Amino acid sequence: MSTESIQTPMADTVTLGRVNQPPAQTWNRLHVNDITLTVPKISRKGDVYFALPQLFSKVETGMGEKVTAWVTSQAADARYVEVPAHTVREEPVVIAVDADKGEVVDTGVMVREGATATIVVAVTGTSDKPSTSASLLRVIAESGAHVSVIEVIGATDAQQHLESVGIHADDDARIDVRQYALGGGTVAVGFAADLAGRRARVDLNTRYLASGHETLDINHVVRQRGRDTRAQISESGVLDGSAKKSLRATIDLIHGGRGSKGSEAETVLVIGDNVVNKTMPVILCDEDDVAGNHGATIGSVSPEQIAYLEDRGLSRREAEQLFVRALFEDAIIHSPEKRSHEAAVRRAEAVLGADVAHDFDEGVSPVLDEEA
Repeated sequence: MSTESIQTPMADTVTLGRVNQPPAQTWNRLHVNDITLTVPKISRKGDVYFALPQLFSKVETGMGEKVTAWVTSQAADARYVEVPAHTVREEPVVIAVDADKGEVVDTGVMVREGATATIVVAVTGTSDKPSTSASLLRVIAESGAHVSVIEVIGATDAQQHLESVGIHADDDARIDVRQYALGGGTVAVGFAADLAGRRARVDLNTRYLASGHETLDINHVVRQRGRDTRAQISESGVLDGSAKKSLRATIDLIHGGRGSKGSEAETVLVIGDNVVNKTMPVILCDEDDVAGNHGATIGSVSPEQIAYLEDRGLSRREAEQLFVRALFEDAIIHSPEKRSHEAAVRRAEAVLGADVAHDFDEGVSPVLDEEA
C-alpha cells in the first residue's frame, strides 16, 4: 500500500528537537550535534492504519526515534514489500514522494536470503509554497542479500524534507547506497546501517548541493557488530551562496566485530562567500584488531584552475558551475527509473537552466517501470 499525507492550513505544528543525533556528542560549542525541526501534525483520529511488521520497529534509523514516531503518526498508511529468497527483483521498489503535496511515506522492505533488489526514493517538488514532506525507509537484508538504494531529493527552496533510512544487514549481506541531495529549503538526511552479520558490507556514496539560503543536515551512522565487516563512506558536495551544511559521520566498531574495517571521507567545495560548513567525522572503537579511518577536505577552486579555465573563455562563475553540472549529471545518469530521473532533471532545470539539464538527458535512457 502506498501512502499520502496532504497538508492543510489547519494543520498544527510540532517541534522535533535534537534529531539527526550522532551516537557520540562532541563539539557542543559549535552546535553541530543535532538539528531541531518544526513539522506539521495532522490529527488522524479514527483512521485505520496499516502498520509494518513488528520486526521493523527494531531497525535503527538515521534521524532517530522522534522522526520515526512522527512519520508513522502522519503517514496515511504504510507499505510493506518482500523480496523472496534467492530471487532477483527486476523492477525497482519505487518510493515516490510529492513534496508539493507534503507527502509523508512509511516503507519497509524485507530482502530475503540470497535475494537481490533495488530501492529508489524519489522526492520531487516544483512549488514555491512552503510544505514539509518525509520518507521513512527501513530495510532488513538477510544472509547473502544484495540491496541497492538510490535516493534523489529534488525539493524546492521553499520546501522542507526529512529523509530517514535504517538498514539491518545479516551475514554476507551487501548494501550499496547512492544519495543525491540536490536542493530544498531545509533538507535533513539520516542514514543508519547495522552490520550485524559476519562479512556484511555497506558502501555509501553521498553527493549534495546546498545554495542560496538553504540548510542541509546529514547524519550517517554505521555500526559494525559482526566480524570482518566492511564500511566505506564517501561524501562530496558543493556549497554556494549563504548555504548552511552540517554533516555527522560515525563509524562505530562495536565489541565483537573483530577484523572489521571502516573508512569515511568527505570533500567539500565552497564557492559561496557566506557559506557555513560543519563537518564532524567520528570513529568509535571498542574492539581490538579493527581499522578505522576518517577525514575531510574543505576548499575552493584553486587560482591555478580558475586561471586555466579563464584562459579558455570561461568566467570564474562558469568555471565553478562546472562542478555543479558534474553533480547533476551523475545524479541523472544513476537514476534507474522515471521518478528519480524526473526529480533530478527538474532540479537541474531550476539550478542550471533547461538547456543544460536536457543536455544531460542525451544518451540516457532510464527504465520507465512503475513501482509494483
